[in-house]
Amino acid sequence: MTEETDALAAVTRILSPHCRVTRMSNGALISDWRRRTRFLGMTATDIEKFAVGSAEERAELVTDLIRTGCATGCRKAYSDAEVGLWLRGVHLSIRTVGFGRVLRLLSLAAPVCARADLPSAEEVSRLKRALRTHGRRSWFVNDDCKSEAVTAFVLLRRCGLDAVLHVGVREHPFALHAWSSSVGVCIPDADPRGHGFTPVLSISCGGR
Repeated sequence: MTEETDALAAVTRILSPHCRVTRMSNGALISDWRRRTRFLGMTATDIEKFAVGSAEERAELVTDLIRTGCATGCRKAYSDAEVGLWLRGVHLSIRTVGFGRVLRLLSLAAPVCARADLPSAEEVSRLKRALRTHGRRSWFVNDDCKSEAVTAFVLLRRCGLDAVLHVGVREHPFALHAWSSSVGVCIPDADPRGHGFTPVLSISCGGR
């Protein structure tokens, strides 16, 4: 039962917000409520492949879902130069409209994308190194945790990876800190210079 629930959760996670997944006795029913209503069925065997199948099997299923329009494809990775452009753009947005408004726009900037292969800690670590390098080298960004956290969240989500953006607080002395986490990697570090922060806000699933 746990594997079945995990499989249904995986299917739900990669589908667009307009689609609903309902468990059926012999699989699942996908309801697409966009401009034209339609229903798609998935067998129990196909659903099980999302939980215990190989990467090739998941890739085939994801490709079929993208082809039917129920899921949105994702990019695999961003170049170092693109990471720098995103970081500067996010930093400018925060300075222009404010951190709170940028957080409210995350659902538009970081849509839910479909990805067949499992997340890799090395992939997330590579993004962390790129953001750290650009953040410290740029006088404009100046190692700003909010900009790095939001950029990481957006790029991870656009690459089809689960990510959570946290905003934390420390009482003594009072300070705020932001970071994003995915597959056990925090961008930037959740406890800079050894200081722990208690999360007061956490955003996942494209800002929803």
